[in-house]
Amino acid sequence: MKKRLVLLLVLGFVFVSTKYLFATPGGEDDPVITLSYIEQILMPSITKQIEQSSATIFEVVEVAAGKSVICEAGAEIILRKGAASVIATQKGGIANVTSGVDLQNGANVPANSLLIVPLSDGRGITAADDVIVMIKGKYGITEGL
Repeated sequence: MKKRLVLLLVLGFVFVSTKYLFATPGGEDDPVITLSYIEQILMPSITKQIEQSSATIFEVVEVAAGKSVICEAGAEIILRKGAASVIATQKGGIANVTSGVDLQNGANVPANSLLIVPLSDGRGITAADDVIVMIKGKYGITEGL
C-alpha cells in the first residue's frame, strides 16, 4: 500500500514537472516573465508611455530687453513680469489658451496667460523690457528679431 502511494505521488510529480519543463518560455504554460519579454515588449512600451506623459517642468527664465525667445513646437510660455510682443510667422501666431485667441505678429503678450507654440518655425516672443517668463519645452534665446 505504501509503495503504491509513493509511486502515485512520484508519477504525479513527474507528470506535473514535465508539463512545465517543456513549456515555451513566456507562453501560456509558463507565465514567468522572461528577460527577452522585458527587453523587447515591456521596456519599449513603458518608455513610450513615460515619454508621452512626462513633460518637462516649467523653467523660470530671465530675458533681457531686446532679446527674443524662439520656441519649438509644443512649448508653453507664461509671461510673469515685464512686457513682450509676439513673433509670428506666415503660418500663424501663438495660441493663447487662457483667452482662446491666436496672437498675431507684434501683439502684446498678456501677463499670466498660457501661450502654446504650435510649430517649430521661428515663433516666440521678443522682450520689450527685461522680462521673466516661465517656459516648458525646448527654446532658444537670440538677439531681437
